[in-house]
Amino acid sequence: MGAVLTPSVSFSKLPVIEDPEQGMLLHSPDLPRRKTKTVCTIGPTSSLFRLADAGMNVVRLNMSHGDHASHQLVIDLVREYNSLGRHTLAILLDTKGPEVRSGDLTQPLDLARGDRVTFTIVAGADGSDNRIGVNYDGFIEDVGVGDTLLVDGGIMSMLVREITDTEVVTEVLDGGLMKSRRHLNIRGKSANLPAITERDWADIRFGLEQGVDYYALSFVRTADVIYELKDWLARQGATGTSAIGVLAKIESADSVANLEAILDAVDGAMVARGDLGAELPVEEVPYWQNAIVRGCRRRGKPVIVATNMLESMIKFPTPTRAEVSDIAIAVREGADAVMLSGETAHGAFPFKSLDVMTTVAQRTELAMLRYGGARRHGSEEAEPIDWIAPPARWAGAAPGGALPKLTDVGLSEMFAYHAVTMANTLRTSLVVFSRKGNMPALLSHYRPNYPIYCFTENVHVQRRLALLHGVTAIYMHFSERATVTFDRAVEELKARGFVRGGQLVAIVQSGRQPIWRSTSTHSIAVRAVPADPEELTSDEEELDDEASE
Repeated sequence: MGAVLTPSVSFSKLPVIEDPEQGMLLHSPDLPRRKTKTVCTIGPTSSLFRLADAGMNVVRLNMSHGDHASHQLVIDLVREYNSLGRHTLAILLDTKGPEVRSGDLTQPLDLARGDRVTFTIVAGADGSDNRIGVNYDGFIEDVGVGDTLLVDGGIMSMLVREITDTEVVTEVLDGGLMKSRRHLNIRGKSANLPAITERDWADIRFGLEQGVDYYALSFVRTADVIYELKDWLARQGATGTSAIGVLAKIESADSVANLEAILDAVDGAMVARGDLGAELPVEEVPYWQNAIVRGCRRRGKPVIVATNMLESMIKFPTPTRAEVSDIAIAVREGADAVMLSGETAHGAFPFKSLDVMTTVAQRTELAMLRYGGARRHGSEEAEPIDWIAPPARWAGAAPGGALPKLTDVGLSEMFAYHAVTMANTLRTSLVVFSRKGNMPALLSHYRPNYPIYCFTENVHVQRRLALLHGVTAIYMHFSERATVTFDRAVEELKARGFVRGGQLVAIVQSGRQPIWRSTSTHSIAVRAVPADPEELTSDEEELDDEASE
């Protein structure tokens, strides 16, 4: 008989998992903590504080909607929430990108299969005689006879029948209600638009001024645009611990063709399945989702799975079973985060949507931990997680990025791998002290079974770590003596309910520029959390000796 999981809706009060056959407890109070992060799009109906308290980790600003003034209000709320010390939110600015859209219509067109619709680059088309304007003059050159034109990712589709110097004549395949300013895709092709539009640059400058933590760059076609943005950020001084992470949204045919080069260049990626499923056959999306996640995992870079995860909950209070499975698959694939879009931006059930997402993610992680190697006894087989292997090469961010630089495997990488192996064996959480965020990123890459608690003096690093799988970052001013800092860290973890007296924790120190040591060394000390605060400094001399070696 396997371990018994007592059903519970509230994960803050999950019971201990008991295995009556083995007569043991998986005793760590860390066990129920969710490691997969959540990204929520903020819109007019959102209540940011309530979403944050319900488990949101990253706030997404969708620059396709709203203006700088409205986004400024959201940023101010995030800063206010972060100042309360409950937990830390990161800000992700998602650029609008180069989009092809239809023009304004005097009234929506109810289109049926077989209807003829003409798209034109000539000004003044307003839907009369089924003539619709397009905002992109190069549309004529990009389209070919026989192409399939998709409206809003496939809600409607049309076959291209004729092309003139100014018009594209189509036949409706799948009809529907055509409204103003609809997003247009050509299946299998990417529009030859500038990679970063003037509006995007204005939004990027706004994000830099406001100190956002990540950019999500839309419709990335090649790695060149990533290097262009990073070079610009470097010239603005946004480097090192003040760097803004650059994520590529993989959502076009060209981005798939150039996937490896793009993933080498970026600090992370987003699987933007909406447009990806419009430009590619929709049945290929699951394959490319897995390929993108695996590509990021091999490189130790964060990856977000997005779009339509709980789409039905925009209108209904209960998810479909397929949506639940979709979240679970993303968690099992190893995504750092899963994302909600319209569900939290304008949906009828934003908080219930987030609750479903966090609950499914947490339960999936518990199942993976139960059957996937937290226990190495009994008849169960360990679930293979093939990116967790001794490092042969660490591929971090390119120069100027928010994560470690590209380098041959070194001491830090091997240390992180073996620290995670030891923590998994002993069933301990990892406590790490970092000024730059490199070591917690390395530890996260190897996906420990238990949480990573990172203490840092740098608020920029603290916020960036909010996206990384399994990492809880806590701001703390480091004392001159290591033991004083360790004691305060343990007390903070106890106060937050993350650890309890008698529990083992693995205290990690590392880095080429160590905090308490004069040389580049690495150390890990496994300690029992004292039940009595007076016990905290009982090993003070020993710990100080270790820290200064």
